[in-house]
Amino acid sequence: MINRQRLIDTFTTLVRIDNPSGQEQQMAAAVCALLRELGLTPEQDAKGNVIARVPGAGEPLLLNAHLDSVAPAVGKQAVIDNGVIRSAGDTVLGADDLAGVAAIIEALRSLRETGAHHRAAEVVFTVEEESGLTGARQLDVSRLRARQGVALDLNGPVGGICIAAPAQAGITVTFIGRAAHAGVAPEEGISAIVVAAEAISHMPLGRIDHETTANIGTIQGGAARNIVPERVTLVGEARSRDEAKLQRQIAAMRQACEEAAARHGAQVEFVAKQSYGPQRIAPDAPIVQLCQAAVRRIGLEPRLVETGGGSDVNILNMRGIEAVNLSIAYEAIHSTNERIAIDDLERAAQLVRALLEVGVAEHSA
Repeated sequence: MINRQRLIDTFTTLVRIDNPSGQEQQMAAAVCALLRELGLTPEQDAKGNVIARVPGAGEPLLLNAHLDSVAPAVGKQAVIDNGVIRSAGDTVLGADDLAGVAAIIEALRSLRETGAHHRAAEVVFTVEEESGLTGARQLDVSRLRARQGVALDLNGPVGGICIAAPAQAGITVTFIGRAAHAGVAPEEGISAIVVAAEAISHMPLGRIDHETTANIGTIQGGAARNIVPERVTLVGEARSRDEAKLQRQIAAMRQACEEAAARHGAQVEFVAKQSYGPQRIAPDAPIVQLCQAAVRRIGLEPRLVETGGGSDVNILNMRGIEAVNLSIAYEAIHSTNERIAIDDLERAAQLVRALLEVGVAEHSA
């Protein structure tokens, strides 16, 4: 009952709209227009998140996806090749998470066309998810009635239900040394780059254990090739599905920085800011049971998974909405090789429809 060609057209049309984090206005306008075509009345909160209420039976189910994509997300073009939609190669495709947006819209269209009895829903398309779940953190939840929800924003084959995701902390470290002429008096300087390099070499980074990771993502500093660099800034992160492990990882990174600075007589400013907490849902929670039933309804076998990536559901759970993230089978996200199979895009739309059909059956039981 999903219109496959219409779903493809919706997704590829959205792909062509520029949508870097913080620049989702055009995308939000296009999505609001699609929701109005369904007879809905979309709104935007102060942050720009799109909210729409779908009439139906029982308590509403929250349906979530995000409107932004990671850079490069300007000038995106979708190429269809042998049943796969992929990036043209110069940008990301934006399947993360426009595939989720398109699947939700097509499922609602399908239900409207067939007149099927279904559960009520609240659609929330957030902004600035990729830049630290900013849209979700500023979402005006007072506008929502839903206390259960799903996000369509997870890699892996359709049928995956994420029951655990990590907390994340952003880390910014600035090393302050002393500038000097690199050719005339290098011994009078303290190289902030040397201090930073030594600190990094002593940090536990990468895969720490099965639920903890850490990374230094950018390094900026120095003024010229003949000046001993006075200032260098590192930007990184730490994640863990265990809050105590996250704090230990941050402490280890801080210690490596402070000890390196002390050895060289430099100064260090270490700032760690937690963006969101961990998500953990019991395998027998009602929302998990609902998702399992919906997955089976479309002929697939559900799988409970844990992930190393955060999503809007981390925030939704903190805000009192029991939510899980669902796999929609996009691949190579955050790269110019990003792609999604058309069959998987269609399955994602089928899953959304099944969630609302199973949900109303449970409410009627």
